[in-house]
Amino acid sequence: MKLFYGHIQDNQVTINDEEQQHIVKVLRMRAGENIHVTDGKGKLASGTLILEGKKAAIDVSEIKESLPDFSPRLHIAIAPTKNIDRIEFFVEKAVEMGISEISIIITEKTERKNINIDKIRKQAIAASKQSLRFHFPEIHDAVKLSDFLKGLDTESTFVAHCNESLERTELKNLPPMEKLTFLIGPEGDFSDKEIGYLSDHKVKAVSLGHQRLRTETAGLFVAAWNYFRMMK
Repeated sequence: MKLFYGHIQDNQVTINDEEQQHIVKVLRMRAGENIHVTDGKGKLASGTLILEGKKAAIDVSEIKESLPDFSPRLHIAIAPTKNIDRIEFFVEKAVEMGISEISIIITEKTERKNINIDKIRKQAIAASKQSLRFHFPEIHDAVKLSDFLKGLDTESTFVAHCNESLERTELKNLPPMEKLTFLIGPEGDFSDKEIGYLSDHKVKAVSLGHQRLRTETAGLFVAAWNYFRMMK
């Protein structure tokens, strides 16, 4: 399936401008080839490619709506790493494994505070198309930890930290839930003050095992655990 991103409204389908350039200049596709376009919100249009100069369009033969999304839904709020490539790697792989939302949180020990969210959103779209997802994950703007907690459902929110002196539940012992939110700390982990702050807000702590995991590894561990639950 050759999947592209675009806008679908009623029976009108418009391929995204950047996608059109990719079709014409990079892939050098030919008119009449079969293509598919998703709006990233559960709609999928199928048809054949129309080329008009440097413009690409689709002759629609079918539109499917309300295609099923991944369940259970997973939202990971993760602190950015100093080397941004590691977070970008996390985003790509977590999207492939069906993550629903990603938030970038700024903590006391966060070293990198300038994040190109637009670039991360584009990477999420690319990973969604690669893995044939018709529901793209939501990528939120970077936010301070204290602001992230405002209005959050703490009943389904968990924090993974490395403080072994505090009570933590093993991941495998969490009850089934339709939506989960996990907080993953920065290099050096959440500060004791932040862990206490999260506890005061009824955010429950979980353990990801005996090994100390890097930030992006911890995020991927949770994404893979949730992906495994989807397969059951």
